[in-house]
Amino acid sequence: MTEPSSPLGIPDYRRFWVARFLTVASTLSMVVLIGYQTYDIARADYGMSRSEAAFQLGLLGLVQFIPLFFLTPVAGLAADRFDRRFVACASLCLDIAIALTIAILTWTDALTLPFCFILAAAHGAARVFSGPAMSSIAPNIVPPSLLPRAVALGSIGFTSGQVAGPAFGGLVYAAHPALPYFISAGLLALAAILIISIRPIKAEQTSKLHPVRQMIEGLQFAWRDRFLLGCITLDLFAVLFAGATAMLPVFARDILQVGAEGLGLMRAAPAMGAGLVALYLSFRPLAHNVGAKMLWAVAVFGGATVIFGISRSFPLSMAMLGILGAADMVSVFVRSTLVQLNTPDTMRGRVSSISGLAISASNELGEMQSGIAAALLGATGAVVFGGVGAIVITAIWAVIFPELRWAKTFAPQYRRQPQGEGDST
Repeated sequence: MTEPSSPLGIPDYRRFWVARFLTVASTLSMVVLIGYQTYDIARADYGMSRSEAAFQLGLLGLVQFIPLFFLTPVAGLAADRFDRRFVACASLCLDIAIALTIAILTWTDALTLPFCFILAAAHGAARVFSGPAMSSIAPNIVPPSLLPRAVALGSIGFTSGQVAGPAFGGLVYAAHPALPYFISAGLLALAAILIISIRPIKAEQTSKLHPVRQMIEGLQFAWRDRFLLGCITLDLFAVLFAGATAMLPVFARDILQVGAEGLGLMRAAPAMGAGLVALYLSFRPLAHNVGAKMLWAVAVFGGATVIFGISRSFPLSMAMLGILGAADMVSVFVRSTLVQLNTPDTMRGRVSSISGLAISASNELGEMQSGIAAALLGATGAVVFGGVGAIVITAIWAVIFPELRWAKTFAPQYRRQPQGEGDST
């Protein structure tokens, strides 16, 4: 049989694409709305000031990160030892239970801050298992030659879910706060059915090491590969500082005064920008100077964050969120392609879990950092400080990880140092 010219020509990949879209749209809608409800409950029911309520958003990010931190090695090993479809479906079932619980608590007006934190932590536990399993499925159903296009197409599905989920959730929330959670539960059930309909996937097992030793093996692989280490940690620290999205409920409710509907649009704006870039990359993937382009993209991400922080115009704020999302997609595309193409399948789950931990740490701990900064500097000061921090981090990483500047292509030889810069090989 001839190899298909596009990943979409593979039935299993089409099922995977739709499932990932539904998963992202549903879970992100839940995350955005639970953040809005947390902030609103803190302000309305607990009488907190704007800074105090913003700090609660930081705590919400922290409680999501704690299970990620402790369970990441286990989740990566699970994706390498068991059928990745079953691991992904189990995490989706947990998220279905969370969505239904929030829906019932919201419907009965029984949602409180402790419930918000408990359910957010449970979602963090579900996501830590979903990420490595879902990320490791695509390389098992797509030929290596089509993987860069599959990554770009997968990013379109991911960012389309990021656009549709919060925007739709915000609109439905206006009709009744519990309704978006009921809808999310149904869409997550459909995603689980699609995932389980993919042909059986079980990673090749070649290691006979003890499971704990296998976890350490995955950490060592990521640590020793300086290029991958530089990519992962660049994203970790840049987004850790530039956590503008954590403060969106504050901007939506009290600064720009656009409410839950505006919050949904603002939360979707970065994904809209990312989706347009992903669509372009699906037809014309990056092929040259990939490392330098990634560094410049992160710097643009930081600059757009600064302008968003000082903006008091809703259209300008939306534009800056779109630009930072587009810049972030370039970084995500480079990093994701490198991780998938340069990791053995026997360790793909573990390395994906490490990459996922870095992403989650940057997001959830970034929310915590933003909450603390907002308590000290205000929401505007926190966002501007974070954007400047991302630019500074990019400059530092370009110096301490010169492999990022040297990277010309995705091929394995990109790690080689160019002639004239130190020892030549």
